[in-house]
Amino acid sequence: MVKRGRKSIAELVMGDGITAADYPDAPYNLTDAEADEWRGIVSSMQPGYFARSHYPLLAQLCRHIVASNRLAQLIEATCKIKKVNKYELTSLLKAQNSESASIVRLCRQMRLAHKSLYRAESTKQRPMKTIDAPWVRE
Repeated sequence: MVKRGRKSIAELVMGDGITAADYPDAPYNLTDAEADEWRGIVSSMQPGYFARSHYPLLAQLCRHIVASNRLAQLIEATCKIKKVNKYELTSLLKAQNSESASIVRLCRQMRLAHKSLYRAESTKQRPMKTIDAPWVRE
């Protein structure tokens, strides 16, 4: 017998026997760090959320996130030096700003932005599957 009406919060969170096969696998042209970002983003959304047409945008988003993390490391290394080269630091900060703008734009296009995670009829956050931290994986 089919249950009628809206799904309860518990049904939305737990899903209907969701497996890893329900989520798209990362493309092979992504690096390991980019593929980890892919898996994290995809597993945080409901199965079937990403259509095949979203894959290029999602791959670019993963690339921008990893590039932004690398730029953050370079900025930290540059700031640790006693004599900071202002021009180098400025160029790194501009590059990081550009990466951040790209990340925001891609998240909005794929409706991954913060406002997209709320229900229209209430102020409650939509239930999403949380991912484990990478160091906790079994």
